[in-house]
Amino acid sequence: MLLMTKTTKILWVSPNHQFKSKEYLVRHKNVILRFKLPSRSSQLLSPSFDTNSCTRVPATLSLSSTSSHQVADYNADICRFCAVGNLQKAVDLICRSEEIVLDLKTYCDILQLCAELKALHHGKTVHNMICSRGIEVDSVLGSKLVFMYVSCGDVREGRRIFDNIVKENVFLWNFMMNAYAKMGDYEESVCLFKIMQEVGVEPDSYTFSCIFKCSGALGNDNLGDRIHGYVLKLGFGSDKTVVNSMIALYFKRRSVDDARKLFADLPDRDVITWNTMISGYVTNGLAYKGFEVFKEMIDSGIGVDLATMVSVVVACANMGVVSLGRAVHAYAVKGEFDKKMKFSNTLLDMYSKCGDTNAALRVFKNMDERSVVSWTSMIAGYARENQSDEAIELFLDMKKEGVKPDTFTVTTVLHACASNGSLEKGKKVHNYIRESNMQSLPVSNALMDMYAKCGSMDDSYSIFSEMTSKDIVSWNTMIGGYSKNCLPNEALDLLIEMQREIKPDNVTMTCILPACASLAALNKGREIHGHVLRKGLSSDQYVVNALADMYVKCGGLVQAKSLFDMTIIKNLVTWTIMIAGYCIHGFGQEAVSIFKRMREEGIDPNAASFTSMLFACSHSGLLHEGRKFYKIMVNDCKIEPKLEHYACMVDLLSRAGKLSEAYEFIKMMPIRPDTTIWGALLCGCRFHHDVKLAEKVADRIFELEPENTSYYVLLANIYAEAEKWEEVKALRDRIGRRSLRKNMECSWIETKGKVNIFVAGDGENPEGKRIESLLDELRMEMKKDGFAPNLKCALVEKVDMEKESAVCGHSVKLAIGFGILKLPPGKTIRVAKNLRVCSDCHEMAKYISKNVGRQILLRDSKRFHHFKDGFCSCRGYCQIPQKAASGSADLQIQTVALFFNNQWLCVFYRSIHIMGGFWLHLQMPPFVCVESSHVCILILAFFEHLNLVFICLEETEDGPAVLSRWLKTMLC
Repeated sequence: MLLMTKTTKILWVSPNHQFKSKEYLVRHKNVILRFKLPSRSSQLLSPSFDTNSCTRVPATLSLSSTSSHQVADYNADICRFCAVGNLQKAVDLICRSEEIVLDLKTYCDILQLCAELKALHHGKTVHNMICSRGIEVDSVLGSKLVFMYVSCGDVREGRRIFDNIVKENVFLWNFMMNAYAKMGDYEESVCLFKIMQEVGVEPDSYTFSCIFKCSGALGNDNLGDRIHGYVLKLGFGSDKTVVNSMIALYFKRRSVDDARKLFADLPDRDVITWNTMISGYVTNGLAYKGFEVFKEMIDSGIGVDLATMVSVVVACANMGVVSLGRAVHAYAVKGEFDKKMKFSNTLLDMYSKCGDTNAALRVFKNMDERSVVSWTSMIAGYARENQSDEAIELFLDMKKEGVKPDTFTVTTVLHACASNGSLEKGKKVHNYIRESNMQSLPVSNALMDMYAKCGSMDDSYSIFSEMTSKDIVSWNTMIGGYSKNCLPNEALDLLIEMQREIKPDNVTMTCILPACASLAALNKGREIHGHVLRKGLSSDQYVVNALADMYVKCGGLVQAKSLFDMTIIKNLVTWTIMIAGYCIHGFGQEAVSIFKRMREEGIDPNAASFTSMLFACSHSGLLHEGRKFYKIMVNDCKIEPKLEHYACMVDLLSRAGKLSEAYEFIKMMPIRPDTTIWGALLCGCRFHHDVKLAEKVADRIFELEPENTSYYVLLANIYAEAEKWEEVKALRDRIGRRSLRKNMECSWIETKGKVNIFVAGDGENPEGKRIESLLDELRMEMKKDGFAPNLKCALVEKVDMEKESAVCGHSVKLAIGFGILKLPPGKTIRVAKNLRVCSDCHEMAKYISKNVGRQILLRDSKRFHHFKDGFCSCRGYCQIPQKAASGSADLQIQTVALFFNNQWLCVFYRSIHIMGGFWLHLQMPPFVCVESSHVCILILAFFEHLNLVFICLEETEDGPAVLSRWLKTMLC
């Protein structure tokens, strides 16, 4: 008698997501088999599917061919191997059970283990066996297959199976939605949620938790609001899991008040609810509120967990309050959270960010186990505190310990090398990156930044050119590197190239504007300003500050002030830029006024602000104000003076003629003075013709920087003005013996969008002959008006004609002449120079501005000079004063006009004799009142052909007495 087994219907999953079934009856010995041969399309489902196996492996067998005991043993053995995690033996056993019908649970167990071990290859093998043996893929087995593929990273295959099985269980939908969310495909996750609604599967709390996360990641506020309404409709409004997700969503949307309301309305809060509130406040920049929630949580008796403590430590780090951090640390020790690596890493990072590297190091050393995050946090802490040597040394220790650095580690140590200027150590890190094959976009960007900050732009560009893909950071790093390394033309060229590849952003603007400032290229700066306005970048504080700085350094002080006035929110940098702008343009009183306004608006000055103020006082002759600001800085603001502050004070005293006081000030400094300090005093010696002190100061400078030629030239100028030509020759010989090279003098002027550069004595310029002819004509006219070139600027002992020829070829004169020829009549001539302008060029610029009727704006290495109608804005504080009359002849002045308290008081028609030894300072144009709280009388202008002196007096308590004494001295 023949036995017929129960027909088994076998479903095959095809790539087209459709169910297909073909049934066949085959007589085999004493068993009738009913099974379906797979179609060719179904074979594509399993990568290693063997078509031959289908014809020889039966789907079902009668009990007469295989005993029930043998089947049970196979199932038990496979399940036992799965239980102990021995996947290989389980797979081997299932492969040997070709003629045995295994339980579905056995297949489910082995697929579960494949998922847990991420064993995709074994999972595919089991799937092939299921297909070849004709096992029906029901909802349970299908779910396991989906789980296996997705867990092993093959989401596409998992989705194909998911689409072709019965999915009534919400768990499987949640699993697939979470899978897409984890891989960042939030839109597909939302799409699945919509399909789930269409097929009538009821969502649960985990569904909403996932979909709220996707809504936040997509930034889709409308979707979040709709889901919120759906949640309330289905009655999940008080479900903790759902509410926690909604709170996180509202924090993600920066709707802090809505998140707080949800929290307040939730009666039953768990630790996740509290943690979500704390971390939400912290990520929204409200760390102090996060800390308040933490205290409220403690008071409510809710037990904290690791996530709580990590969020609270991050809050302390963001607040920068190390005392709170220590208190949290002590609380964590009681709960033994300090034994957890994640907490220790966060704690270490907190101490580092708060500047307590010693505490961070103690945490680091006490850690039983250190991960790459631990090492990186410690390295970052050292780098943040400018302890670059320690950061680099720790990086080397990390490699010795066998901990492999990751991308963030190498970028951090590269930043440490960059901040320290450690080019050689940076190259060693670069070699390690090559050897470890760690090249990536962030690493390449960090390497470029390191080389740029170490001054090696060739190496930086080499990396840039070798990069197969570049992002906006790559371009900005290169442009910023060129700008900071005094290569502005290269920066501008690269900007043009960048625009062909990628759109510049706000950071690009902050990188390129300093290049325009360096070139004094006002027109290019205006073009970039136009781009900023068109692209809507004018609301960025950094861009606004960069624009103001560019205008200041390009001579556009009016535009800078206009931009400053239009800026609603001004930070310390904004105020400091404006103060510095007035300083370098010679408007000391305006700088003082801005400084006072800044303090009135509640913004405390920093070290840079006081540097600008002291510079302003120095270059405006405000000795009393300079001393006052120095005292405010030290006594009121408790700012420890740095070298730049000492240099400004020495310069202030030196320009005021108090050379002995300046020298004593240097000797009393608590830190060792550098060449900048001594150089300021040497400039004062030149200004006041103190050759003896100059020699003493120069010796100190040459000990510190024997290779710096600029100080040799400065001393040579002092000797030349004293007509000590033997000493000048000795200095020249000394420079020659040391093979030192003098910095080349050059000036440049922007015309029609092009920067034209002129070098002293350059005879190859195509416009050279026209410029020389023009300057000769101007010199002839100036001589008629009494102008005589300062021949001592030639630094040579030759006949006067040869000296005059030498000084006439200075680059400033050539650039000004070029501007007269090329710029339209009446247009301001804007010239920049890499060194300080000499007194001869300065005087000639004044006379050109008067005779030609052109305003000239000259920027040298120290400041701006505005020339108009024969006067300069520096008012003589930056130039060596010349004697009013040559020789020992007396100067007779016929008329004195007095300007007091904004009124003309009287005019004296009497002769005033100024003896030949009196040094007359040429100041600002007449009818301009210069305010000062210390200097009561200032000679503003001297007109030799009118025999007229204008005097300005400020109203002070001792003003009348000073005026009386001065008039007695001058009129007697």
